[in-house]
Amino acid sequence: MDCIYKDPNQPIEARIKDLLSRMTLKEKAGQMTQIERRVATPSVLKDLSIGTIYLIMQYALLDCVLLCIFFIQLVVLILFSGSMLSAGGSGPFDKALSADWADMVDGFQKSALESRLGIPLLYGIDAVHGNNSIYGATIFPHNVGLGATRDADLAQRIGVATALEVRASGIHYTFAPCVAVCRDPRWGRCYESYSSDTDIVRKMTSIITGLQGKPPPGHPKGYPFVAGRHNVVACAKHFVGDGGTDKGINEGNTILSYEDLERIHMTPYPDCISQGVATVMASYSSWNGTQLHAHRFLLSDVLKDKLGFKGFLISDWEGLDRLSKPNPHGSNYRTSICTAVNTGIDMVMVPFRYAKFLEDLIDLVESGEIPMTRIDDAVERILRVKFVAGLFEYPYSDRSLLDTVGCKLHRDLAREAVRKSLVLLKNGKDEKKPFLPLDRKAKSVLVAGSHADDLGYQCGGWTATWHGASGRITIGTTVLDAIREAVGDKTEVIYEQNPSPATFEGQDFSYAIVVVGEGPYAEHTGDNSELIIPFNANDVISLVADRIPTLVILISGRPLVLEPWILEKMDALIAAWLPGSEGGGITDVVFGDYDFEGRLPVTWFKSLEQLPMHPEDNSYDPLFPFGFGLTYNKKGPLN
Repeated sequence: MDCIYKDPNQPIEARIKDLLSRMTLKEKAGQMTQIERRVATPSVLKDLSIGTIYLIMQYALLDCVLLCIFFIQLVVLILFSGSMLSAGGSGPFDKALSADWADMVDGFQKSALESRLGIPLLYGIDAVHGNNSIYGATIFPHNVGLGATRDADLAQRIGVATALEVRASGIHYTFAPCVAVCRDPRWGRCYESYSSDTDIVRKMTSIITGLQGKPPPGHPKGYPFVAGRHNVVACAKHFVGDGGTDKGINEGNTILSYEDLERIHMTPYPDCISQGVATVMASYSSWNGTQLHAHRFLLSDVLKDKLGFKGFLISDWEGLDRLSKPNPHGSNYRTSICTAVNTGIDMVMVPFRYAKFLEDLIDLVESGEIPMTRIDDAVERILRVKFVAGLFEYPYSDRSLLDTVGCKLHRDLAREAVRKSLVLLKNGKDEKKPFLPLDRKAKSVLVAGSHADDLGYQCGGWTATWHGASGRITIGTTVLDAIREAVGDKTEVIYEQNPSPATFEGQDFSYAIVVVGEGPYAEHTGDNSELIIPFNANDVISLVADRIPTLVILISGRPLVLEPWILEKMDALIAAWLPGSEGGGITDVVFGDYDFEGRLPVTWFKSLEQLPMHPEDNSYDPLFPFGFGLTYNKKGPLN
């Protein structure tokens, strides 16, 4: 304990000051660097050793020198990086379990702790609806579904469960929550937003307290807080205005006055900061033509000075490479580094060009283009989060948490979230004759549609991989699974994904459940100017509904086009959003064990010409107004 920074009994600020005074410029630059795990995977060493014998045989001394340089670079990379991350789908191997992830992260951590100063790594992942990259983890509804619940306590409890499952995998940091206010469903990240209404987004920031723990009374304003080993470092994103871009274009331009930017899009951030959020991520988007990664006024003057944020500000994935627009991606990298760091970015999600980044950053400091005071401020903020998170005392994974991953308690919580998120949009062709709840003792039931038995579609993007995928990509219950579990023993359930007229020959179906929706997507791949339900959904609905009474369940991350002719054919319609791994939450409500509680978190447009639609604007006639939602026990909508 001869070093103050190693003494857990010393005040955190004293530990930061002591450690900072011992660090070289290279070590400080390393703390500002976040790399993707693939550039430091142990398999690189294995592959290299195979080629080494051949190289040395061919080129003798020259290649021995090159080999040594490579090994030194790799070791320096792990020893000096402040943080590592796994991108969507980047794990130890396919369908790796939480224990396998913990083995991997602990291995990297061991290397970091062997550095001169022993500064632990902060390992991050996009756990945006549960620890969604890890096979077998509980997958909760995406944010748009949680926004439909308006339930701040539920969001907080989901944060608690997510934190446990993330820490079980050895990971300390999640890039969540997204507190964007989505103003246009054409945006490919609409499902990552709780609502188009700022007040609802503010309410749902309670998930931060679940993830990080609740700060005690008198906790310093703006100071990061992480309660203990069962909590994770959270990240409020994307600062600021990412949900308000023109025409909903991802990484686009938000055209607003400062007053409107602050009123609509910035307001959730003080709520996050008041809960001790440890990190904030800058947005790819621009405000009135200036990219946020280069916006000193918003990042430093507003976020850090005016709002008093004392954690660290991280760039988005290759956010600095995007500053080269309109020039080729990643060009003028040195200039981009200079601009972003001087703007206020503290940690840079590189994630691959670490050698170039470190070289240029150090040179920029040595040349005086980036002041040492700016570097010290950035590293101070990063170290503050690491100390607050307890990484110096508890750097390794806690294997006792492994039993929490996908446990019944968490799956029951996810199921609760699903049933509370469902929005009933139509119940019966005649208001006096409701179609739901369904009879679970019916003789024969048809289940159809592209999403009825597809867990990947049900979970959406950011599940197993970045974009998500079709099929049994994790452990969970599909809608079809849940129907079969819910109905009586004497009920015949016939499933045909794409029924034909022959499906109905000789059959006497009591009713049909048709489950349709969007395929999985993430970020720009989800930008959609048409918003039509894919997979010939209308044809399937029409074919079935023309023959038997039909409930349609729509799985989507946003409102989609519902033409009057197809809406008229349905007997009932439910917006189920992207419910995640627990399809039983749908049948809980459909068969009447629970009532509907969900209300629209966004306005459901009647035509694309109405977009963008805002909840405070009543000058148009939507298909379903913001806040709409029917129930069994109340007459009329839940407005």
